[in-house]
Parts: sequence; structure tokens; C-alpha cells
Amino acid sequence: MRVGIEVGGTFTDLLSLDDAGRVLVRKVPSVRSHPDQGAYAALEAAGISLPDVRELVHGSTVATNAVLERSGARVGFVTTRGFRDILFLQRHNRSRVYDLAYEKPLPIVTRKSCHEVSERVLADGTVETPLDEEEVKSRLIPKLAKGNFGAIAICLLNAYRNPTHEAALAELIRRHLPEVMVLCSSEIVREYREYERASTTVIAAHVQPVLSSYLGRFERYLRDRKFSGELTLMQSNGGRTSCAGMRSNPATGLYSGPAAGVMGAIRMAKMAGFQNLVTFDMGGTSTDVCLVENGEPELTGQTEIDGLPLRIPLVDIVSIGAGCGSIVWADEGGMLRVGPISAGSDPGPACYGFGGNAPTITDAHIIRGTLRPEAFLGGTMKIDARASPKVFAGLGRRFRMSLPEIAEAAVRLAEANIVRAIQLVSTERGRDPRDYVLVAYGGAGPLHAARVAEDLAIRTVLIPSNAGVLSAYGLITADYKYFTTETHRVLVDARAPSAVRSIFRKMKNSALRELKLLGTGTDRACAGLTLEMRFVGQAFEIPVHLDAGQVKKLTMDRLLAAFSKAHHRVFFHDMAHRKAAEIVSFRLGLTQTSGHRAILRKAKAPRGGKSTNHSIFVGRGKVRVHLLNRGELRRGKAVKGPAIVEDVTSTIFVPAGWSARVAAGANLVLTRRS
Repeated sequence: MRVGIEVGGTFTDLLSLDDAGRVLVRKVPSVRSHPDQGAYAALEAAGISLPDVRELVHGSTVATNAVLERSGARVGFVTTRGFRDILFLQRHNRSRVYDLAYEKPLPIVTRKSCHEVSERVLADGTVETPLDEEEVKSRLIPKLAKGNFGAIAICLLNAYRNPTHEAALAELIRRHLPEVMVLCSSEIVREYREYERASTTVIAAHVQPVLSSYLGRFERYLRDRKFSGELTLMQSNGGRTSCAGMRSNPATGLYSGPAAGVMGAIRMAKMAGFQNLVTFDMGGTSTDVCLVENGEPELTGQTEIDGLPLRIPLVDIVSIGAGCGSIVWADEGGMLRVGPISAGSDPGPACYGFGGNAPTITDAHIIRGTLRPEAFLGGTMKIDARASPKVFAGLGRRFRMSLPEIAEAAVRLAEANIVRAIQLVSTERGRDPRDYVLVAYGGAGPLHAARVAEDLAIRTVLIPSNAGVLSAYGLITADYKYFTTETHRVLVDARAPSAVRSIFRKMKNSALRELKLLGTGTDRACAGLTLEMRFVGQAFEIPVHLDAGQVKKLTMDRLLAAFSKAHHRVFFHDMAHRKAAEIVSFRLGLTQTSGHRAILRKAKAPRGGKSTNHSIFVGRGKVRVHLLNRGELRRGKAVKGPAIVEDVTSTIFVPAGWSARVAAGANLVLTRRS
């Protein structure tokens, strides 16, 4: 048996697959203060015997919550003398240009926790001023000892080129303060731009003790119940790693849940013959969207968390606060709003009966009839249908609308926010969403998918089997991945191809050695290379992707052509034939295939009774709909909308003008009729 457990903001999802292909799914409320308890509850609710589990893959929000809530370790920061304020100076850019009261995001460390050390490495890696070890022992270490730090982040200037000073400093600190965790920037991200490098290292140091403690508890829980299989963890880059790998660079686990969903969507869509996708994951707290081309998700080298830069390779996902638990409210100007605040799992939407008293999108669906209380989560969760109208009554009076009308307005507003998020990853990056298939999953994605697709003129929507727990499926089928990045400035001329091949070879051998140390096999590993390129004189780069075969056959003309194509895709013009280009950084990705390509079988029909006469409020009035169980649908027979298709983990809305059919891999494909 293989088990995937994904801890979300509202629900914790579990999916298990045995050798016979039998599927078992469970959704239980998450425990925000103790995420591991939600995972234990899911295992117990599923009745899984841990000695029978060969492989358990886990994705969690522990690291993310630690940063957002500033609940991680107290961090001490050490840098080169003269650069103590780097985390406070940040960059000149303003994220809110017209906000007169704008303030830069607060770093995780306080200024009092920032310390300097005498040393200097130049940009080419040569040592100008050796590390003053006596100063470290006599002045720095006593200060760090008084700081009561749980972790120490070291980021010395130009350590990405020559990390010897960072390694020596870390060794001295570990020798005198053995109880404190120490992280070096050269071990986390070996790239130039010292502010982003420092920020990433501090974030990793902040979450490492919390994540290490969490993993320790999880491992003890499994060990006490005779689990002898393999425990692996999901990373933000769409691949999994060992516990040792996550402990060595905890920043890679910050967006593991959304990345798992994207990988699960890719696997399921491929079975139905689709490879160009827009993935749409709508859960209780947020909505995550991602663009996928030729079966591969877009990767980015940098993101932000709580306004702070995070420089790691990760799946390029846009997240917005528009989940089914998002709170509906009116702003000071009298406009209706949805999110970004969510009711989460505690207290949750009013209809959950856990004390929630704010209107949410889930309550809006109860009022509209698009969610039937008796069929929620396959009939396994009790819903208080009378609570939803009560919490929406105030908004209805304020906007002089009936309850169904204000509920419909809230749902449409949430869908408009989702459309905007999809445009961010498609039209604003030179892609036409009409050329893609919308893959909807999460507990709420299938409810909104068709109308979101209509607004984007997308004609095909795919709903995977067990869509509400697809992230857990993505965990099980994910490959092992390892990324490493190095800054090397290479001018694109006749000598560039050999330089690229030499750096690629060195990075690959180093990555293979690292994978072995982390306990991951390398017998099926394949490598790819991303070059961060720009015109000489520019201050930003464009990623150019090459596989191992392209690196082997690389010439100057082919390199310039690849850069020209990538530049044109983003800016719709290029000047590669007129301007000199250069490579700034090299990002190597190593993928070790897991060999798991399990198919999700059709889900059992949910409990909750069958209604033959069901109406919903959509648009401006009530509409009668066909009410179906997904488990009853058969291949070759299309269902015309308007219809509601109920699944164990989600509900699917098929509007008028759309039809639904079962495709390969038990996928449900919705097609808009001409």
C-alpha cells in the first residue's frame, strides 16, 4: 500500500492505493495549531494498518505557517562587516506604488539579532581579507550565546563564489554552540544578489527547528505503530525528497501542497490525452493556479512569502485568497468582497456547525442549492443548512437582494477573482488560455470550473477522479527531484558552449553525490539545465531551458536562438542578432523517477440520498437540474447540462450549454457546446 497525506488549511486529505489498484480516500478537518494531528486523524479515520504501508508521502503547511505567523525559531544573522542592515534596506522597489503609507515588509530577524564579522571575498572568489577567527571566538560567539537563538543564518558577501569563509565560520559556531542549528547561504542558494540570498537563508533558518521537530514527532508516531516503509516529503519544485533532504534545506517545503496538486493534475490529464493545461485547485482557504506546457509545469527561480523574497526553484503557482471558506464581506466603500480572509477549519463556514458566524462561499452554495447538505463529503459530514441563510441575511439587507441573489453575487465575484489569477499565468505571460484545458480539482474547483472556463473562452474542462484529494494522489506519484543553482557569468560567444558543458558536467556530478548522501538512488536520474540569460547591461534574466541532449549538441547559434525564442515569448520582440547576450546563472535539475503511474479508479457513489427533483439558483432565477452520482456515469454516454454531479470528495456543476463525458483514467471531461 502507498499512502499520500496532504495537510491543507481547511482539510487534511488522505489517499491510499494498494497493489490491486483499490483506492481509499478520507478528508478530515485540519488542526491548524498542530498539523500533524490532522494527519494522524486521517490515518485513523481510514483505518490504515501502518505495518502494511510500503511508502508514505507527506505534504504539510508547517513551514509556511511558521513564516506567516513568525512562530519559528529566533534567528541570529551573521554577515560581512558593513552589511548588517541588508535585510532592512532591501530593494528600491515598492510593491504598492500609490500607497503613501507604504512600509517595507518586516524581516524575520530584529536588527539587534544581526551581527558582523571581519572578512571579505571579492566577486571573482579571491580572498581580500581572511576571516578573523580570533574575533569570531572572542566577540561574535559570546554575543550569539547571549542571544538565545534557536538557529543562526550566515550570509557572507560573495560566498556564492567562494564558500570557504562561511564553512569555517559555521564550524566555529557549531563547535562552541552545539545546540544551535547553523545554516550557510552557500548551502541554501549559491547565487548572486546578496539580499535575496540572505532572505532565503534566514527564512530557512527560521523554519528549520520547527520543521525538524515536526518531522521528529511524525517519525516517532509512525515508528511506534510499526511502520517500516519509506517516508518521503513533497517539495515546492514538484518533486519529493527524503527527511534528510528536507532538513538540509527546509525552504524547499514551503509550497509543497499546491505543487503536489499540479503534479497530480498532470498525471491524470495525460491519461485523457491532454498536456497543455491550466491547473485550478480551489480548496477551503485559497485557490492555486498554474500553467503547464507539454506535460511540464512552469518553474520559477524566485517567489515571495509575506513580502519577503525566497530564492529557490519552485512550481510557478499563483495563489489568491478565494477558497470555499473565504469570507464574504462589504468594504468601506460599500462594495461586495470575497476573501482573502478565510474561516479555515476552525471555526469554518457557518454551515459546518463549529461556531462560524461569517458568510462564506460554502454557505453561498448551500443557499443556491449547488451543494446539498445531505451529500456533503459523500454524506459523511453533518451540515447545518439553516445556519447559511442566517449569516447571509445582513449582506442581503445591505445590498437589497434576496438570499439567493446575494449568494449568487458572492459566487460570481469569487469566480471573477479566479479568472484574474488565471490571466496572470496565461495572457500576461504571452499565452492564450483558449489553447489550454482547464483541470479543476480540490474540494471546490469542480463547482466553479465551467463558469470560470466560460469567462476565459476555454472550451474543455477536465475533472479528475477523486478531485477533492488530488494533491494526495500527486504526492504518491511524484518523482524525486533535486535542484542546485550556481552563478557563473558567461558571455555568449564561440567559447560559451564548451563552458556550459563543463559547468553542467560539474554540477551534475555534484548533484548525484548529494542525492546519494540524502539516501536517494540515482540509477534512473536524468538531468536538465536552465540558463538565466540576459542582454549585456540588463538587470534581469530570462530562463532558457535545455535538456541533456541539447547541452551535448549546443553551439553558439543554437544558444542564441533559444534565448531569442524565450525573449520573444515574454516580450514579443528580440534583439539577439544585434546585442550581446550573456549567461548569469545555471540551474540544474535532477529527476529520479519513482516508477509510480497509478490510475485513480472511479470513486464509489456517495451516500446522501437521491433527489429526482432538484433546483438551483443560477444567474437570475431557479433552474431545474439533473442530479447524478459520478460513480454511476459510464463511458460513451454524455450528460447534458444543467446538471449537478456528486462525487465523494467534490461536487461538479455542469451549466447549460455544457456536456460531460467519462474519459480515459476515469476523468470527467466537460465540453462547451457550440
